[in-house]
Amino acid sequence: MRSDDAAASITDLIDLEKVEENLYRGTCHPGAPLRAFGGQVAAQALVAAGTTVASDRLVHSLHGYFIRAGRTDRPIVYGVDRTRDGRSFTTRRVVAIQDGVAIFSLSASFHRPEESPEHQAAMPAADGPEGLPDGWDAEVGTEGPAVFGTVLETRCATGLHTGLPDVGQGPRQELWVRARGTLADPPLLHACVLTYISDIRLALTATLPHLDGPEFPPLVSLDHALWFHRPFRADEWLLFAMDGPSYASSRGLSRGQFFTRDGRLVASVVQEGLFRKPVSR
Repeated sequence: MRSDDAAASITDLIDLEKVEENLYRGTCHPGAPLRAFGGQVAAQALVAAGTTVASDRLVHSLHGYFIRAGRTDRPIVYGVDRTRDGRSFTTRRVVAIQDGVAIFSLSASFHRPEESPEHQAAMPAADGPEGLPDGWDAEVGTEGPAVFGTVLETRCATGLHTGLPDVGQGPRQELWVRARGTLADPPLLHACVLTYISDIRLALTATLPHLDGPEFPPLVSLDHALWFHRPFRADEWLLFAMDGPSYASSRGLSRGQFFTRDGRLVASVVQEGLFRKPVSR
């Protein structure tokens, strides 16, 4: 799953080595010190699953659980269970293993596209990405490893809103994002790149009202679900609109929607994250 040299960095991040039938191996960069970035693990798991599926079936949903923190100094092995090949749907289960234990599990479903009526939610009002500030320069500090900025372009469509209780709105933020360079055409590649993107800054959204200072909180992703609605390209600008409807028992729920510049809703994501403030002694 490689494209031209201009975009090789993002495709290299999700590329896998085939070890044996239904068995793949990859490596991950840090998302936090010594911890693999969850979006990369999920994207690689989808690569492994999609490699075993006929090209006329497109991924329409994935559900993943982060079981243990992955290390960045060890390879990760992805084992694929070919659960079902039906007439219209194909189902795959992937378990990511490191040092002999499971660190992540993924269920993914693939569907042969069908003609049907359509409707969708409206795209939030937002200025286009041209002239907007770089999305890595957020008001709450610099997020994540430097590799994010080398493989992705982002623009702040709105500030970080910590919550507007007078009108009943929770925390929200909106970000334009796209992969740098030009990606190859297979839809699976674009879905895997969007899976990588969908874990950036999302979990933070639910914690915005509870931040005490300019630094990002110590967050741990618990689970991640992503639905793909319509065709898209991950190397073209997408508006990532996020909100955090709930935070309780140290767990925050964050939701996101991806829109193309012409307003098409192409994907939706939901994630639950764990945020525990350090205990003062």
